[in-house]
Amino acid sequence: MENTLNTARLEPVWHTNRRIMLLLAALALFLVIFPLFGPNSFYLHLMIMIFMYAVMAQSWNVIAGLSGQISLGHGLFFGIGAYTSSFLFVEYGVTPWIGIFIGMFFSAVIAVLIGIPMLRLSGHYFAIATLLIGISFQLVFQRWEWVGAASGLWIPLTEESSWLALQFHDSKVPYYYVFLAFFIISYFFVWRLSLSKIGFRLRAVRDDYQAASSLGIDVSKYKIIAYAISAIVMAPMGSLFAQYILIVDPDRMFNLEISILVLLMTVLGGIGNIWGPLIGVAILIPISEYSRIYLGGTGGAVDLIFYGLILMLICIFRPAGLISLFPKHILERKKQR
Repeated sequence: MENTLNTARLEPVWHTNRRIMLLLAALALFLVIFPLFGPNSFYLHLMIMIFMYAVMAQSWNVIAGLSGQISLGHGLFFGIGAYTSSFLFVEYGVTPWIGIFIGMFFSAVIAVLIGIPMLRLSGHYFAIATLLIGISFQLVFQRWEWVGAASGLWIPLTEESSWLALQFHDSKVPYYYVFLAFFIISYFFVWRLSLSKIGFRLRAVRDDYQAASSLGIDVSKYKIIAYAISAIVMAPMGSLFAQYILIVDPDRMFNLEISILVLLMTVLGGIGNIWGPLIGVAILIPISEYSRIYLGGTGGAVDLIFYGLILMLICIFRPAGLISLFPKHILERKKQR
């Protein structure tokens, strides 16, 4: 009798989870077949930007949403990934596929090296420190002749489209699928991370680091782990974007705007939730692209004005982000049990 009652209580939750999984599967299927509908170059570019910024925002969500550290210089790892793969390809002919993983490694090492002293800070002190570190890297690369200084690096064109060189001259569809693959892999990785022991310990550090420390959790160690993981997730987007536009320069790759955008997108969608960054990106990136298209050179800051207005409204009416608009029936049924 007791087993029957437990089964009856669990059944609504199972059906809800199954519906969510079916919805996600349908979304994944749509994204896979989207190019078959023949969208023009603008819509392919729009989707590529959504995939790229969704991964970047998710990267920021790891350090801010899981461990509670607000970084204002996270674009640093985007630039490291872009410069690493581009430099190896331009100077030594190393395929960008290998350069992506080397960029991830360098980003993780840099995250650990700067994280050891900086992550002893907290709150606005840590935020200011990351902001200054990001600006410092931009200044260094602007004066570093070995990597092109302020002019940057121009990635040479291959004679024909090549998967090995990650260059496609005739269509954006291959780029679409490459970014889509990294988007799916990154979100699956972060989802698994959030359910792992590391994820639970990071949330314990975020919620109350003193209580976490009293339970034997090395707070500094797990903050550094979160910082390194977020750098690893961010770096491939820099590498792929460099191959997409075929030029890297300090002003573009270490731009402070990158760090601010991923912060705004995550806050808009909902910090600490795996789907929050995607919701924020799906709203803000189309605003940015459409304002650029329809307003031309005069629309350079219109998207930022919209960002500010939307963020202000969210802070007033939905401080937990747009993710809070979705029903919480799963949690409610768990409470009923």
